Amino acid sequence: MFKDLRKTIDIVESGFGRLRVLVVGDLMLDQYYWGRVERISPEAPVPVVHLEHQVHAPGGAANVACNLARLGCEVSVAGIVGNDDNQNRLTKALLQVGADISAVLVSPGRSTTVKTRVIGGHQQMLRIDAEDSNAISPVDSEALLNTLIPKVREYSALILSDYAKGVLTESVCQCLIAEAHRWLIPVFVDPKGRDYRKYMGATMITPNRAEIAIATASTVDDLSILLQKAEALRCALKLDFIVLTLGELGMAVLETGGACRYPAQVQEVFDVSGAGDTVIATWAAAFVAGLDKQDCAHLANVAAGIVIGRIGTVPVSRQELLATLSRHNLNQHTNKICTLEQAEAQVAFWRAGGERVVFTNGCFDLLHIGHVALLQRAKQEGDRLIVGLNSDSSVHGLKGANRPVVGEFERAQLLASMSVVDAVVIFSDQTPLKLIRTLRPDVLAKGADYSEEQVVGAAEVRTWGGRVSLVPLVEGRSTTQLLGKLTGVATI
Repeated sequence: MFKDLRKTIDIVESGFGRLRVLVVGDLMLDQYYWGRVERISPEAPVPVVHLEHQVHAPGGAANVACNLARLGCEVSVAGIVGNDDNQNRLTKALLQVGADISAVLVSPGRSTTVKTRVIGGHQQMLRIDAEDSNAISPVDSEALLNTLIPKVREYSALILSDYAKGVLTESVCQCLIAEAHRWLIPVFVDPKGRDYRKYMGATMITPNRAEIAIATASTVDDLSILLQKAEALRCALKLDFIVLTLGELGMAVLETGGACRYPAQVQEVFDVSGAGDTVIATWAAAFVAGLDKQDCAHLANVAAGIVIGRIGTVPVSRQELLATLSRHNLNQHTNKICTLEQAEAQVAFWRAGGERVVFTNGCFDLLHIGHVALLQRAKQEGDRLIVGLNSDSSVHGLKGANRPVVGEFERAQLLASMSVVDAVVIFSDQTPLKLIRTLRPDVLAKGADYSEEQVVGAAEVRTWGGRVSLVPLVEGRSTTQLLGKLTGVATI
């Protein structure tokens, strides 16, 4: 859920303020042979792919740059390539998206990295890597740094895209990070390898689950232990935060004060190629443009969801993001209205991120300032607020034949439109006890016109270490009084 969807849309529409971003790292050419498969080879038990067309696309750090350019940023890209035809194809593709390639240096002693994929129908059949993964020579390293150091100050962000192909040596990383620090420029790193010390002092790194397991000598199986070790690594490297991508589980953001988890976008996955490039490009642009980390995470998840739904390395575009965000804008309030089972899953997700859950309930018929004050005060008791909403039949049983005035779905939509409300669950029982027992909130909030002994679920909440909060009411404000004024009936 976006914290400020309107601001997010505005920033994307502006092209992230036309930020200037420098991308340094391993430049690659992704080559695709597309065809159809109709039979198995008589020579060996392998499919025969009938070639239909061939496509070239920037990969690695070059794909990060293309993502930024298509999002509206002004991007410069730097790295080492070979003096070959693949270098010509790669630089031509970068120029087509408007990237500055003046810091792409040709080394006669190296070849341009190429990843060739054979696609049969919608299935990747084979990948062939042609690369030189040795560290660049001292001469190439010096030439690269001499080109970049005078330019770093000109940018709003620096991205180091490491694919372990030899460009981002420890000396290159540390020199660039130090120069960025000098000019207060944030540094974002997509890391590789076992030793992350070369990224010391960066603003953020974006490893995936397997990569952080390698870097911390852990297994990928126990996520809680992995998060603990990732946090220890963050402290050791003096990073501001780590964005840990977790595939279908979304991502976790680790920083001083704890970790927060953010769900992935529900999306059929065709190809994860380039998803990490899209995540770091979107994160960096959004963060520097001024978005809150929560909205950076959700925006990066949205962008990644777009690219994994396609085959091949294809960067996300600003128009695609805006189209998806527009759908979020239409659905965001409705999506807060959930079943008890959906709310239970959401609570588990929030708790995994260390967030405290508050629950309150009521009819909320003819929403008024007293309701608003109650909900605002309740939200202050924790991180997430769930509202249990009496159904029409439940209100009828509690309030009489003429109530509710407003139907349950309209009441739910009004509650969901409030920024302090994180979820709304409609229930038909006379009390919310089933909801409370299922959701096990940390705080049970109720109006101070009740005593703690009168609050349904109070005893249950205390058994699992929760507490009850009695919220002061706004004097003279109730639905009954409003109805009395409308009908001319005096109320006590």
